[in-house]
Amino acid sequence: MTAQVDVRLLSDIQRYGAADVSACFSCGTCTATCPLVSEDATFPRRMIRYAQVGLRDKLLSSKELWTCYACGECSESCPTQAEPSEFMAAARRYAIASYDRTGLARLMYTRPIIGTLIAVILAAFFALFMYAAHGPQSTTSLDIFGFIPEALIHDLGIVVMAVVFLAGLAGVATMVRRLGTANAVTLRAVVGSRAALRRSAGALWSALGVESLGQRRYRADCDSDASLAPWYRRRWFLHASTMWGFLGLLAATIIDYGLALAGIKATGTPVPIWYPVRLLGTVSGLLLLYGVSMLIVQRYRGVERSVRHSTAADWTFLALVWITGVTGFAIELALYLPSAPAWGYWLFLFHVAVAMELVLLAPFMKFAHAVYRPVALFFLALAVHE
Repeated sequence: MTAQVDVRLLSDIQRYGAADVSACFSCGTCTATCPLVSEDATFPRRMIRYAQVGLRDKLLSSKELWTCYACGECSESCPTQAEPSEFMAAARRYAIASYDRTGLARLMYTRPIIGTLIAVILAAFFALFMYAAHGPQSTTSLDIFGFIPEALIHDLGIVVMAVVFLAGLAGVATMVRRLGTANAVTLRAVVGSRAALRRSAGALWSALGVESLGQRRYRADCDSDASLAPWYRRRWFLHASTMWGFLGLLAATIIDYGLALAGIKATGTPVPIWYPVRLLGTVSGLLLLYGVSMLIVQRYRGVERSVRHSTAADWTFLALVWITGVTGFAIELALYLPSAPAWGYWLFLFHVAVAMELVLLAPFMKFAHAVYRPVALFFLALAVHE
């Protein structure tokens, strides 16, 4: 079948932050120096070539696009300064926008002013919507769910999660269809027999457990130069801290809600620091805040080669995560003060509005990597387990 050529592909990807890779003459230096390239892989060289000749379908159906962790060594060694690492990052943003059916991801990445305005409007909408049903403010104890009804937050959260799930599912389905066709992987090859199920289980563990959660290749190959920084300032640890902190907070929220349904503990009730759910949430929140704060500092300084170029969407995502974490700790502090501070109620309203916005925008911003990368790694591991 003849491949369709998109003559605007390269210029379109440049709108997502890529340097002008037209300077690349396919010398192969980037591939030779990349610590993540396997014997049969040719990224980022192949990805750049796809963009240069307009092979959009080839680019979007390439699992290698997501195996890049932006080490930056390719850009350091590029003889023409074509910035292949930044191109790969921009190509992934382009892929996220291409998988998205709503067009919101494209706006967030290519129209920074409009994207920022959307973020502000969403936060304001959530805040005003919840405030419309607000109750009285107690002065004896901080009754946050008396101020904003718990049922309203729960129902609104269900709606937001449903929208996110559907949007994410549509994007993943588009990606899987492209990857499956390009790599000749059928549903029968994944779950059609016991042998296929064993192979798929091994690939799933490799993609989720070893690579996504354990970050083996990121830690061992991409970020292996110990002279760069101590372990607590290394890129892999900062990303792991942010990821595990987020997952821990999610788990604490789910457990706390389950305890409330079981009548064991009402949501928002002050408990000692050693209470398991609170301890999990506190430790996870500290991990999240540390990781995000250090990532923000690194991007601001621009010293690390992997974060020398940042888009407005990158900053928006980090800002939303940081604000959610800081306000969450501030509310926890307010709950344990001897008297109910008035600012605690308004901070709670602000915290929930930003958290809702963060979740709603997740499939359309940088957080989408957390979904699309494991899918690509699964297909990569599936080929290895054959």
